[in-house]
Amino acid sequence: MPAQASFRSGFACFAGRPNVGKSTLMNALVGAKVAITSSRPQTTRRVIRGIVHRPGAQLVIVDTPGLHRPRTLLGERLDSLTRSALAEVDVIGFCVPATQPVGPGDKYLARELAALKKIPVVAIVTMTDEASREQVARQLTAVAGLGDWADVVPVSAVSGFQLDVLTDVLVSRLPEGAPLYLDGELTDEPERIMIAELIREAALEGVRDELPHSIAVVVEEMGPRPGRDDLTDVHALLYLDRPSQKAIVIGAKGARLKEVGTAARRRIEALLGTKVYLDLHIKIAKDWQRDPKQLRRLGFYD
Repeated sequence: MPAQASFRSGFACFAGRPNVGKSTLMNALVGAKVAITSSRPQTTRRVIRGIVHRPGAQLVIVDTPGLHRPRTLLGERLDSLTRSALAEVDVIGFCVPATQPVGPGDKYLARELAALKKIPVVAIVTMTDEASREQVARQLTAVAGLGDWADVVPVSAVSGFQLDVLTDVLVSRLPEGAPLYLDGELTDEPERIMIAELIREAALEGVRDELPHSIAVVVEEMGPRPGRDDLTDVHALLYLDRPSQKAIVIGAKGARLKEVGTAARRRIEALLGTKVYLDLHIKIAKDWQRDPKQLRRLGFYD
């Protein structure tokens, strides 16, 4: 599609403390699940792009791991990923939940974003469906006081409240130009990575607090079964960094791992549109979050 004077295209990055609803909001705006979600902080480990198509615009939303004080080499790399993404977009969405008072983490991030002088920042008050009107009003006032924002928009990814308004606000900050992706594309994430993330999402559900950061998933092999166009074989490894964690993930008589496999298989089938045979095994990669060699092997590069 040739460039039109009225067509806008560009990148918007969602930033915020871990677990403030950035991935859920991106999925809602895109209209499809392109990023996994969890109640666990720091679920997002990659810079994920979701594409919103409008008649006169194409908005590419960049979801980031969230800025935090790193405690491991993995944390340092995620923090670096986020900072790089923030410096390369056309507009930033600063996400603060309506359900929690503004805290030190929000204030720290507000100062960081204020330092990016050339990039407009839209403050987004998320999760308004979980807060009273009074809470939302107080939070809007508090967030407005954190910086000189281009706009302040309350939204709910769950109820759909003001999602169109937010899209309009972000699109208005994009430069004029031709579409960056083909019409209908929702993400540029490789299929194999999306499948690994869906398995990790299933593994995160119902595990103990100390496990989420210790879980990594790699799809070793996948493809249609010979002679079966309706069946895809997926062979994946679920990496943990300590042997003691294995029993937690497997569960009594293998029940927990079976639940993970069943939940993940259903999500992969929805993604691929075929029946799936999921072969899932656990492997220990001792202290992988602190080991540069193992981080590279698991896809977390310098």
